[in-house]
Amino acid sequence: MSTVRFGVLVSGTGSNLQAILDAIAAGSLAASVSCVISNRPEVKALERARAANVPALTIPHRDFPTREAFDAALVRALEEAGVDWIVLAGFMRVLTPVFLNAFAGRIINIHPALLPAFPGVNAAKQAFDYGVKITGCTVHFVDGGVDTGKIIAQQAVPVEPKDDLAALEARIHRAEHQLFVQVLRDIAAGHVVPFVSGG
Repeated sequence: MSTVRFGVLVSGTGSNLQAILDAIAAGSLAASVSCVISNRPEVKALERARAANVPALTIPHRDFPTREAFDAALVRALEEAGVDWIVLAGFMRVLTPVFLNAFAGRIINIHPALLPAFPGVNAAKQAFDYGVKITGCTVHFVDGGVDTGKIIAQQAVPVEPKDDLAALEARIHRAEHQLFVQVLRDIAAGHVVPFVSGG
């Protein structure tokens, strides 16, 4: 079986990307990252990719007249890189059907909450402000909604009595790094297969 090739989309610091790259380098994830693409220039995630000798591209969304045109440019770059699966690792854009149809059932995202609770932005703050005792993170397939796709895996993170938001977010990030890499291992091993709603 050939090695699964991931394309990773990022918008920020790329700590989840680093966890993936570290797992590949350590031999604990039998896969490769074919390219990393950011919609924002000069972010830390691009530096992480280049340090691991992974092709790193910037495709600024502001350079395109529509979301669909931007997504079409992403699709072209990812297809040229020969990727099998798309990994959203802190990618802060909602994808259109142009992208979703090109990689149907092969796009996954990590979210810092136990979906379906607290979808959207600032999920850890939402959970913290609500006063939950347990939150966590979710890896899910991406569909046309915001954090509404089929759940693949979750990991619970307790909210400690002395936590402030920063401490809780740090603990969630550590859980994300473990869970994301484990799901990618499952994809590489064929235990998680493409999912298409209604298919």
